[in-house]
Amino acid sequence: MTNSAPKVWRDLDQTALDNAYDQPVNALNFYQVAERMTSQSQSMRSRRGEPIALSYGPLEIQQVHYYPASEPNHPVMLHVRGGAWRWRSAQDVAFPAEQFNAAGIGFAVFDFSGVEHTHGDLTPLLEQVTQALTWLPRHVRALGGDPARLYASGFSSGAHLLAVALTSDWNSLGFKGCPYRAAALVSGMYELAPVRLSKRSDYVNFTDDIEHRMSAQRHLERLDLPLLLACGACESPEFLRQTTEFFHALEAAGKPAELLVEQGFNHLEMLEALGNPYSGLGRAVLAMINPARSNAPR
Repeated sequence: MTNSAPKVWRDLDQTALDNAYDQPVNALNFYQVAERMTSQSQSMRSRRGEPIALSYGPLEIQQVHYYPASEPNHPVMLHVRGGAWRWRSAQDVAFPAEQFNAAGIGFAVFDFSGVEHTHGDLTPLLEQVTQALTWLPRHVRALGGDPARLYASGFSSGAHLLAVALTSDWNSLGFKGCPYRAAALVSGMYELAPVRLSKRSDYVNFTDDIEHRMSAQRHLERLDLPLLLACGACESPEFLRQTTEFFHALEAAGKPAELLVEQGFNHLEMLEALGNPYSGLGRAVLAMINPARSNAPR
């Protein structure tokens, strides 16, 4: 029996599209992995100690948590956490700090508002992510880091916000070009048209302006740094498509980009992979930062 439901996005009907942007539907171990990462983050802090906590903006929620490497003048990775644009504690996804610190890399992760705090408006989230991205270069020396070796990563909705923030006019923000050398975008969304048609529109106030302004794939000319695009082979078809189509668009535009599809990983497991030096993603990110020196197992 064929499915007669009308298609709302390419070959997907409404239920299929909704499911494609609903991670627990696609990953039956979603909540177990989330709990595992929270536990791993707590265990990491019990071994290494609490991070340096600093304000990067005027709101109480705007706190950056910094895990410094032991070596002076170290490179730094700034991570934008995911969570379907809803609020999640940065402390719960801090576990990658351990592998980055072991490789001589400082690790920063920060809190920012969720759409439940902004009446569904994504703009304040983007503004806060951009504030964090501009705060770090101005303060990294005081944290023991090297302002010439800054990198960024984002996961899921965090990858979306990071990709859009990287299309900023950096001159207007006080920089001569993007201050980051490269970025890893993991399991993100780069074209909002299908997301707007999904049930995420129940809690996100999508508008024509938001859809256009926050679809990074429509603003490729503003991207001027190498990008590592990664997703899991076991993600939903839409998340696989979002990453691979963005990569091909970057490639066609002559932008430096690398594509990594991690075999056997679903959506949330890709975040675990970021903190795992044995994973393809963990290896690739360490090599992106320290191509001549990586602690990834051989």
